[in-house]
Amino acid sequence: MNSGNDFLKLKRLDWYIIKKFLGTYVFMIALIISIAVVFDINEKIDKFMTNNASLKDIVFDYYLNFIPFYTNLFSPLFVFLAVIFFTSKMANNSEITAILSNGVSFKRLMKPYMIAALVIALFTFVFGGYLIPPANATRIEFEQNFVDPRKKKVGDRDIQFKVGPGTIVYFGNFDMASKTGYNFSIDHFDSLQLVSRLTAQSIRYDSAYLWTINNFQIRDFDGLKETITKGTSIDTTLRIVPDDFIIAKTDQQMMTSPQLRHYVRSQTERGMGNIQAFQIEYHSRIASVFSAFILTIIGASLAARKVKGGMGLNIGIGLVLSMGYILFMTVSSTFAVKGGMSPFIAAWIPNIIFIFIALYLYKKAPN
Repeated sequence: MNSGNDFLKLKRLDWYIIKKFLGTYVFMIALIISIAVVFDINEKIDKFMTNNASLKDIVFDYYLNFIPFYTNLFSPLFVFLAVIFFTSKMANNSEITAILSNGVSFKRLMKPYMIAALVIALFTFVFGGYLIPPANATRIEFEQNFVDPRKKKVGDRDIQFKVGPGTIVYFGNFDMASKTGYNFSIDHFDSLQLVSRLTAQSIRYDSAYLWTINNFQIRDFDGLKETITKGTSIDTTLRIVPDDFIIAKTDQQMMTSPQLRHYVRSQTERGMGNIQAFQIEYHSRIASVFSAFILTIIGASLAARKVKGGMGLNIGIGLVLSMGYILFMTVSSTFAVKGGMSPFIAAWIPNIIFIFIALYLYKKAPN
């Protein structure tokens, strides 16, 4: 019982490593994000000026939301580099050797590392899933207005999905600017039997699920009997809005994790096939929480041994591994969107691969 209580207590050594870890992590964020902001300003300054973006909008709408988004996005990289940097420095100064020589096992040494990783993981979970998405909406709106109008939702073609039991709608194409769809049809089925089919030249969204159908024809089927009704305009209620089926590349970034989960479930029920990016985003947010622990183990195990190349060699290896991690994330996400890979597998592949690297390096770590 006492040994368990002792394990839960934080000693001076634990606080020393936790402060080193979190301090270096914050330093890495400040350094790299500052460089990223400078490069981003240099790249976009012409567009800001051309589109008459005000200084207030640039600072508060864009960069105030740019910083937390990219901080959270590259948090695994910052964790890895922070661990590599300060642990290599400790090993170079023979601090790790002195700690292990005094009877502290490497397993016990990992305790403050895991506590610091837990703090970062909780930060990533809360900010990435709940606080950053609303801020992304402001940042993305700014980008659409002053940087890249192509990010705006413009429309799509050949849209078909289920809006209710036995009810299938189809848009030949849809223009987001006018909120109007063309070559529209809606089919009603009773079991597998088609009982009614409406076709229309166009359909326009008004508000609150209210749509106006123009130049329409309704064909009702009763066995072999068919009744045709034509008209120029009719109002109807459909439990859909344009945002349900016209999706921009950045839509998933603006949803909190509960909103993502609900959206994926509802779109799956409707038979929509363009939700892979939303599924990847949802699973990636969870996977990134666990990546903090995996990359911490790899970094500490790799950097704890004093090597002839010093800090430079460890940092070089750390950069290669971190770039490999990001590469796996990018490639697997691309396969999920375009190649049919499961979004869950795509989000977790980097962690699955790197957990084996972590176990190998942990066994090879000095004791």
